[in-house]
Amino acid sequence: MHALYTRPDVVAAVVARFGPEVRGAEGGVDRRAVGARAFAEPDGIRFLEGLLHPRIGAAREEWLRAERSRVPPPPLLVCEVPLLFEAGLADRFDAVVVVTAPEEIRRRRVEARGQAFAERAGLQWDEDRKVAAADHHLVNDGDLADLDAWVGDVFAAYALRP
Repeated sequence: MHALYTRPDVVAAVVARFGPEVRGAEGGVDRRAVGARAFAEPDGIRFLEGLLHPRIGAAREEWLRAERSRVPPPPLLVCEVPLLFEAGLADRFDAVVVVTAPEEIRRRRVEARGQAFAERAGLQWDEDRKVAAADHHLVNDGDLADLDAWVGDVFAAYALRP
């Protein structure tokens, strides 16, 4: 839902809250800049969640309606929801699939994006709790072929259901 950061209403609200330095070169919001400010300021993350989560939910519902109206409908619809459990949204889905990785791999991936691992991880459920709450999970510490095979198996299992 990165596209939300280009919507004029969202841009205006984010710039009003965090200042003009979070505006990107293209006129939208610079996600890296706003992330740094949101984590640094009290209630910054809560502000963004309050602003974005309802819009993300509305966009997801619109997408689901459009996809379900297709003829024939797709065999399976998949939504990626990074903070699914933390936002209390798990009960809105037929199944929850968690892809995780060992902490050192997750840390390396987050830091490669120029983000602070500890502050982001501190806002999320720990991996064991997510895995316990999921219908399926994969520890993604292999290669892309392993991931593709696992995703194919999970897709097949759900796509074949009535």
